[in-house]
Amino acid sequence: MTETRTTTGTAKVTLPADDRILITREFAAPRHLVYRAWTTPDLVKRFWAGKRGTMKTVEIDLRVGGRWRYAMEANGGFEVSFHGEYREIVPNERLVHTEVYEQSGASDEDAVLVTTTFAGTGDRTTLTLLTETGSKEVRDAIIESGMEGGLQEQLDALEELAVSLA
Repeated sequence: MTETRTTTGTAKVTLPADDRILITREFAAPRHLVYRAWTTPDLVKRFWAGKRGTMKTVEIDLRVGGRWRYAMEANGGFEVSFHGEYREIVPNERLVHTEVYEQSGASDEDAVLVTTTFAGTGDRTTLTLLTETGSKEVRDAIIESGMEGGLQEQLDALEELAVSLA
């Protein structure tokens, strides 16, 4: 049996435009397993909170026009929740959805647009998340929220989970 080498804290966050955030992370798992973990409610519950809380709600209606909602109780005892709608789905390859951070007071009309791409060959997958925020102010607010620390934990946990599914 060969050992699968996982990595930690290797997601790259870049700002390719005033209204965009690009996150790239390579995983030591085939893309169909990364996609499965990303889109299956019971699996999302196991990685999405990273080390920052406990998932309370994971609802996924994985179809164009379907809605999703994630809510966690953060370690500090407060709720962090997001929701949105799927706009495009190409299984094992691409998801496009809206995203609203509920605690910001934003409405569905203020949603950002996230394109998630799963690319890979063999036992490696590159995940890219492109967030289109609509403005530099929203982009900067997301970056300044401290999201990168939680993101790194979340994607590390996703990789461990995807590897365990093999």
